[in-house]
Amino acid sequence: MRQHPVLLITGAHGQLGRCFEALSRQYPQWTFLLAGSDVLDITDRRAVRRFWEKHRPDWCLNCAAYTAVDRAESEPEQAQRVNITGPRHLAEACAQMGSALIHFSTDYVYHGKHYLPIREDAVTRPRSVYARTKLAGDRAILRHCPTSGMVIRTSWLYSPYGHNFAHTIARLGRERSELRVVFDQIGTPTYAPHLAEAVLRIIEQTHAKHTYNSIAGIWHYSNEGVCSWYDFAQTIADLKQLPCRITPIRSEEYPTAAVRPPFSVLDKAKIKAAFGLEILHWRRGTEQWAMQTA
Repeated sequence: MRQHPVLLITGAHGQLGRCFEALSRQYPQWTFLLAGSDVLDITDRRAVRRFWEKHRPDWCLNCAAYTAVDRAESEPEQAQRVNITGPRHLAEACAQMGSALIHFSTDYVYHGKHYLPIREDAVTRPRSVYARTKLAGDRAILRHCPTSGMVIRTSWLYSPYGHNFAHTIARLGRERSELRVVFDQIGTPTYAPHLAEAVLRIIEQTHAKHTYNSIAGIWHYSNEGVCSWYDFAQTIADLKQLPCRITPIRSEEYPTAAVRPPFSVLDKAKIKAAFGLEILHWRRGTEQWAMQTA
């Protein structure tokens, strides 16, 4: 294991990948290999193998994912390729070449009647193509890279980059007089820069120990606190001083192709205790997002 790690960021053009790119300036001694699908197609096993043989990354941070939740219902094959086949190829390469893999997953794999924050050992009940493919990808990581594969399930991810709920509310709030947003789906928004910062701190701690065993398994990370999509939208409207009215509605009044979990607040005690992380409240993240996108 090198003194200064080489990090491969797959899905580098997505919102989480771009957060790692922005933070890379704070780690000048580390090498960041930023690979969008134009550089590395993770669904191509031979391409993955050639990339490892050439660059020998110590860490792979898999930010590549098919995240079009509703469209996945009509494009299951594409979702399977990106969310299952790709992660399996990465896990195989990491296991064979002695690399560590951090894979990002979703709260949508949990769809039970929860009312307390969900722990990592909770039963999974995915109800959509997106959620089922993400769960299958998680299992591929744990099966093919059992001693150095870290699956981080997060929730309601947004950032200053790309397409996400926060940007959509900000845009539509300037175009319309009223936005109707569901209030009966409960979770926690996660500001992607906060997740990326936490992951780099975990790598910093783990790499210094010259072993990957401490990261293996399933972990939860989101910002602290609890809210509905309506609460999140209202906070965005207040911070951005949007002229529209935000009206709460039930999920049945806004039908979607994919079913969403009614409650998916994640318990983060495990990751906080293991790595000494201090996690900020989701409102702090939203305030930072509002400033970044002013």
